[in-house]
Amino acid sequence: MKVLNRYIGAEVVKGSAVAELVLLSLLTFFSFTDEMGDLDKGDYHLRQVFQYLLLMSPRNFYELMPSAALIGSLFTLGGLANHQELVAMRAGGASIRAIIWAVLRAGLLLVAVAVLIGEFIAPKAEQEAQMFRSAAQQKRVVTRTEHGFWLRDQNTYINIGQLGTLDELSNINLYEVDDKHHLKRSMHADKAYYDDEGKWHLQHISRSEFEAERVNVSTTDEVAWSSVLDPALLSVVVINPENLSMYDLARYIAHMRNNSQNSQPYELAFWGRLVTPLSTLVMLFVAVPFILNIRARAASASASCWAPSSAWASICSTRSFPTWR
Repeated sequence: MKVLNRYIGAEVVKGSAVAELVLLSLLTFFSFTDEMGDLDKGDYHLRQVFQYLLLMSPRNFYELMPSAALIGSLFTLGGLANHQELVAMRAGGASIRAIIWAVLRAGLLLVAVAVLIGEFIAPKAEQEAQMFRSAAQQKRVVTRTEHGFWLRDQNTYINIGQLGTLDELSNINLYEVDDKHHLKRSMHADKAYYDDEGKWHLQHISRSEFEAERVNVSTTDEVAWSSVLDPALLSVVVINPENLSMYDLARYIAHMRNNSQNSQPYELAFWGRLVTPLSTLVMLFVAVPFILNIRARAASASASCWAPSSAWASICSTRSFPTWR
């Protein structure tokens, strides 16, 4: 039975791997055609397109695994059925339950690979892909650290402590330096919002002017702020719940609940992350009865066609009919 389990498992894994490769190639091709619309935008050339698609491939691999498992197992088990190997297994004493268990054991290996890629490789690779694509197209680099987001606008360094939405910021710090990289001016704003005219408005501002022997401090309620920073650029660094691992999602959910914030998008993403690997096993579980049911119907149809023919042959052999001239 161990030999049978290894044989079925190896065939299912090979079939799923081939299906995964085909689906991933198709999805990458379609993504490539979509990226052609942004070709030569900034420094986003053909080489950068391929690098971006390469960084996105772990995420696509993870999402395509359930479909690849279903298609691969259908083709694999269908091939075994067409070559009468499943019939031989049944004749040798293997039950349907044993065949399903052999397939599910292979599915556990596929689930382990999917979880490894989806939890430890895909989230970081996708964030890196989005940052790389934005930096190439807009020629601006936004860096995310534990102290918020950092962006350089000529001689001004921008630090955003908290990002509520794409057009609402909190805890903003601006540091302006001179040509010798000496700190010239600093500004702190509690909040900022983006208006319909494409300008930022800083609120509750404290400003510090650094001179040779003294520092001038002033406060302002609100002031307009022109910057290269816009919601489109911020969208790159906004954390999409669907792109986080289950561990990070659990941390975000706990943090948001402690701060009385809406954690529903993160909770939905968490359960989606949990269900996706299990759906691979479900797809494999569905494939086996489907193939066996088809073979049973085919055998029943062959038997029903053979029975009238054999009956007619027996009648012809026992009775003689007149010869027509």
